[in-house]
Amino acid sequence: MADVKLAIIYYSSTGTVHSMATRLKEAGEKAGAEVRLRQVAELAPAEAIASNAAWSQHFDQTKNEPKATADDVVWADAVLFGTPTRYGNVASQLKQFIDTLGPQWGQGLLANKAYAGFTSTMTEHGGQESTLLALYNTIYHFGGIVVAPGYTDPLKFADGNPYGVSHVTGGNNDAPLGDAQYAALDHLASRIVTIGGKLR
Repeated sequence: MADVKLAIIYYSSTGTVHSMATRLKEAGEKAGAEVRLRQVAELAPAEAIASNAAWSQHFDQTKNEPKATADDVVWADAVLFGTPTRYGNVASQLKQFIDTLGPQWGQGLLANKAYAGFTSTMTEHGGQESTLLALYNTIYHFGGIVVAPGYTDPLKFADGNPYGVSHVTGGNNDAPLGDAQYAALDHLASRIVTIGGKLR
């Protein structure tokens, strides 16, 4: 049987969600999937990006990475969407990409796939769960299958998020991913590849 096709589509301003997406790609490939890692386009004006050194640096480092297209979602058996939290909601950059998928949705090309999400915030309880739940509202409209991790492995009691995977970057927005987050990302990738394969 051909490899499960996994698309990891994300937006990252200062790099945390990018790091999470990169780990998911590695874990997805270890789980036997063919993986496309795709960044959505930056929409913020240049002056906003320039006002934050970490944002500006990350933008420069990743500006030439492959950008997400509708074909990446249509191609995939399973899709992981990543976004930083913006006021407890999905970042506009990822939402704008999702909002362009109307033609594919209308043709039923987004249905019957496995979907899940990952996110980060600067503060604990900073809207991680509401962001993932808001993201999943779109998946219901797609006719997709939400494959949240739940507490399907004891390691989920360490990262504590049954809705997806999330990370707190701290007040300086620079706390690195730790063992609990890496384990949770690995589990999420393995789980969605397995379920995506069964759905296919």
